[in-house]
Amino acid sequence: MRHAIVTGASSGIGEAIVDLLLSQGWRVTGLSRRVVNKDCAQFRSIAIDLMDTQALPDALGNIDQPHAVIHAAGMMAAAPLGELNPEIGRQLWQLHVSVAEALVNYYAQKLPHGGRFIIIGSRTSKGAAGRSQYVATKAALVGMARSWAAELAPLGITVNIVAPGATETPMLQAPGRSSSPPSVPPIGRLISPQEVAALVSFLLSPEAAAITGQELVICGGASLS
Repeated sequence: MRHAIVTGASSGIGEAIVDLLLSQGWRVTGLSRRVVNKDCAQFRSIAIDLMDTQALPDALGNIDQPHAVIHAAGMMAAAPLGELNPEIGRQLWQLHVSVAEALVNYYAQKLPHGGRFIIIGSRTSKGAAGRSQYVATKAALVGMARSWAAELAPLGITVNIVAPGATETPMLQAPGRSSSPPSVPPIGRLISPQEVAALVSFLLSPEAAAITGQELVICGGASLS
């Protein structure tokens, strides 16, 4: 039975990924701030504060070998120039970039041939006014993922970024995100977490074995203009 580790498993995109993988017969270990209760013997929940730099290495030593690692944990923050908070910037970097780095570094030599690393990025990785600290972390992930993909390709391991646009999750309504409502993409609605999870699922499939080092955007057409 294939085993996946999913960060941010308690809500939003991470939870949707967990639910879809369980329905497809995967065994899943979810990492999140709080324990997640699911009526499923194939799911294990580990409560962890990913902002704690020592918590993740300690946790990984007690998790069975995975076939896939999906980093979906994230936080939203927005601030214009003149109001940037260095501590918020540090937290964003730790959660988005440092955790991804730690996961790939730990499992790069442990994943089997055909293993998968998938990181949830953002369509704003190319830039967004008032969100420079958030964007900086998502842009960094793209370059890092491409570098990791090049290094791991000879081992048969792929690394990809799934970059959603405005997705209907609790994080989208977070107080630190913005004072204005999210822009509705051209398709006339927000993206659903299940749609993002479906793209992740495809990247985990044998048919996606030749896709690596890519940033796959799912934004309902928002990136067209």
